[in-house]
Amino acid sequence: MKRIAFVVQRCGLEVNGGSESLCLQVAQHMSKYWDTEILTTCALDNYMTWENQYRPGIEEVEGTRIRRFAVDRPRIVDDFNRLSDTIRSRMSKASLAEQEDWMRAQGPLSSDLTHFILNHRNDYDAFIFFTYLYATTYFSLPLVQDKAFLVPAGHDEWPIYLSMWDTFFLKPKGVMFLTPEEKEFLQSRFPAAGLKGPISGIGVAVPRPCDPDRFVKAYDITTPFLLYMGRIDPSKGCEDLFRFFTELCGRDNPNLKLVLLGKLAMSIPKHPDLIPLGFVDEQTKFDALAACDWLVNPSPYESLSIVLLEAWSVGTPVLVTEKADVLVGQCRRANGGLWYRDFDEFRHILLKTGKDVRTTLGRQGRRFVVDHYAWDNIESKYLALLDSL
Repeated sequence: MKRIAFVVQRCGLEVNGGSESLCLQVAQHMSKYWDTEILTTCALDNYMTWENQYRPGIEEVEGTRIRRFAVDRPRIVDDFNRLSDTIRSRMSKASLAEQEDWMRAQGPLSSDLTHFILNHRNDYDAFIFFTYLYATTYFSLPLVQDKAFLVPAGHDEWPIYLSMWDTFFLKPKGVMFLTPEEKEFLQSRFPAAGLKGPISGIGVAVPRPCDPDRFVKAYDITTPFLLYMGRIDPSKGCEDLFRFFTELCGRDNPNLKLVLLGKLAMSIPKHPDLIPLGFVDEQTKFDALAACDWLVNPSPYESLSIVLLEAWSVGTPVLVTEKADVLVGQCRRANGGLWYRDFDEFRHILLKTGKDVRTTLGRQGRRFVVDHYAWDNIESKYLALLDSL
């Protein structure tokens, strides 16, 4: 049996992040075929500090072995933001040393993790790295590049235009893309790398049964509602979402709530129709998805939206921003959602789209997930990817 290491910046049931969740779930499912282990840091928070909150060492999480290593130093947010502004303003002139200093500040930097990978490279048949953007990938993948694979989760954002990536993307033996849009973008950005690999995504497993009534009764929600799931953060488009929603309420009084599930990384407006519920368990999440009128994703930067797939899996339509090619592409392929360019389109969709249309969109989305995102399909693609070794 092959022994495969999955490397990701942080991992755990409490971790709220798309790539981190993807890594854990793939490792769990591929344990049917391989001896899998996740190599990661002790960080829980990814957006601000990377502080060590887990203990170093090995933990079993739902049958999957996670080996954690301490982060060398926390990120100083203000210092990092100033450095980012400096590097971004002179990207074409920044030296490799300056760019790598930025990557060290970006983090999470764990010397123990890097040394473990270097010293134990022969203990594993392959390493699969998740997310291109973090120090755990940038500094460790080159150490095992002859047996390294990458799930980049790449999209059109300023750091990917740093020249240090031109050499980095030459190194992996293979790449697993999340969407056609990601594959097209990365192949265009790095033409010399000749990036090849399948398009997979993530499998979706829905707790049974989902109970929308249980959710609305538990939280005393008596009106139709939109649902946002994920980190509540300006970079995820939440400022625009809150502005559009509160303006809609002020102009049209639509008898509509906006329910928020996820960790707060910004302040939210004080408004009677905004309902932040924080982090909830999987059953509650899917109950909420089954109960809402729309799942809304306003994020302009996505490589794959897992929450769209989860919404469709229970027959719920989605509403996304036109700024994200990946989200629009997912909606087009699934025929499961609509997208808005500005407030007027956001308002028109919510006020004019009837229940019959929402039901049809949700039904089409569910069929799309069943056809393309069953776990056996995803597993076969990872097996094929490693056959190249």
